[in-house]
Amino acid sequence: METSVTLLLLVAFVAANLPFVSNRVAGFKQVARKHFGWHLLELVALFLLLGLLARLLEGRLAPLHAQNWQFYVTTVALFLVFAFPGFVARYFWKRRSS
Repeated sequence: METSVTLLLLVAFVAANLPFVSNRVAGFKQVARKHFGWHLLELVALFLLLGLLARLLEGRLAPLHAQNWQFYVTTVALFLVFAFPGFVARYFWKRRSS
């Protein structure tokens, strides 16, 4: 069980940084410069997909537990913390022109 939680956290970290890696919208459509709104929309979509995956895994291991709003606020905050390295690399690191 511990390895599944670790694996889920690793997948969450990768998913949170995925929108900032390329200029493709949702991994399909290439754009010259992706607007911040697209990054935000992709983060929300990936968060929902990851939540669905976690819910499915929980249902396979144990009975589902009802969650209150505090749980969802905490998971959104954790997902945004996971997205911080990709955000910093995309918006704050300036590439040198050679």
